[in-house]
Amino acid sequence: MPLIFDFTNLLTGGVGEKAGISEEEIKKFAGPAEKIVTEAEAKRLPFRELPYRDEYAKSVNSLAGECAGRFSTLVNLGIGGSSLGGNALVSALAGSGGNHREASVFFPENVDPDSFSRLLNSLDLEKTIFSVVSKSGSTAETAAQFLVVRERLISRFGPGGYRERVVAITDPKKGDLRRLAEEDGLRTLPFPDGVGGRFSVLCPVGLFPAAMDGIDIGEVLAGAREMDKRCRSTDLFQNPALLFAILLFLSSRKGRGMVIFWPYSDLLIPAADWFRQLWAESLGKRVSTSGEVISAGQTPVRAVGVTDQHSQLQLYIEGPGDKVVCFLAVNDYRTVVEIPNAGISLPSFSYLQGKTLNSLIRAEQEATEMSLTNAGRPNCKLVFPRLSAAHLGEYFYLLEVATAFAGALFQIDPFDQPGVEEGKKLTFGMMGREGYEEKQKEFLEWRKRPGKIV
Repeated sequence: MPLIFDFTNLLTGGVGEKAGISEEEIKKFAGPAEKIVTEAEAKRLPFRELPYRDEYAKSVNSLAGECAGRFSTLVNLGIGGSSLGGNALVSALAGSGGNHREASVFFPENVDPDSFSRLLNSLDLEKTIFSVVSKSGSTAETAAQFLVVRERLISRFGPGGYRERVVAITDPKKGDLRRLAEEDGLRTLPFPDGVGGRFSVLCPVGLFPAAMDGIDIGEVLAGAREMDKRCRSTDLFQNPALLFAILLFLSSRKGRGMVIFWPYSDLLIPAADWFRQLWAESLGKRVSTSGEVISAGQTPVRAVGVTDQHSQLQLYIEGPGDKVVCFLAVNDYRTVVEIPNAGISLPSFSYLQGKTLNSLIRAEQEATEMSLTNAGRPNCKLVFPRLSAAHLGEYFYLLEVATAFAGALFQIDPFDQPGVEEGKKLTFGMMGREGYEEKQKEFLEWRKRPGKIV
């Protein structure tokens, strides 16, 4: 059974005329949708071809097989799109591959000196390999982490031992990380040209840490290929990526500027975090493709089931009606945990005895879904029949294509990120990077402004 997009509770019949979206509203997009899909098929963007790039899977599996016999830990040095996809795959599928690699994989995204030092000090460097991931090679956070690791490895094992313990995933031809990898003699995997970080989970960026953990990356790509077939349809009600994009676009038009991604599986929390970057960085744009100031986008927020039923749900049901909820539901969890029949007659305990945690979490998800619907709060869900490699491939591909389609609907470029560039330049200036002296001056002047503190 494939991944399912259930949008019942977004429609007017589910949540009421004012809150819901009518099928007539959706059908009005038939013409524009056909054009969007047709143009997307005519110009297949590089990220859409990744499920068919068998050479990437072969090179990743080959290198992972080579490393797995020697190293039991992988530390992935990357940030944002260079980390979130791999983390989502490993979290959801750890140990599911059955090929006895199953390395422990860490994703230290932040440059917090305390947490990074704690991680490094906890590692058995003899059995640890590092992947350093940066498309451009100029990512400050990744470069800084790499320099720390590089010095530690060379000091401990010498240049040869250092080379054995690092894999660089970067642009195949250019960039400072590519140059340094060649100078140091590091093994490399390609970060494909034309593929942005947040669309890179189905290339070596996400596949290498997954393969090191023993995940069947061939099945991940097979799932993405199956979803690609569905995403080629011009029929609004047969193309889940198109329908997802249209429904969230219409929700935004109706004043729902926030989308709550709510996994009912701890293993899918990083998959929700991956979506947050994808949706926010792709669609949050000040100007349209025609140059008009529109300040487009929806704010993605991650909740966790069942935890946030006791935290955020009160706001979502009775607070401002500016949100649309998307649940990530799982039909068959990997493990069944039975609740013992302990013979306790107290009412708070007796009804649970003899049941399972599986039935409880499913009941909690559906109860939350029903409560939101009854309160007139639109919601939908992506349903995983089970947490398999193929279903994760479907999930990533569906949402990547939906993001591209949503960019066309919002009339913005979903593949750039101009809003974050100024912060990068100012950071370069303050850290003394050559060519950014003016940014350093700006930053120093900004620091001199009068403050208001208590």
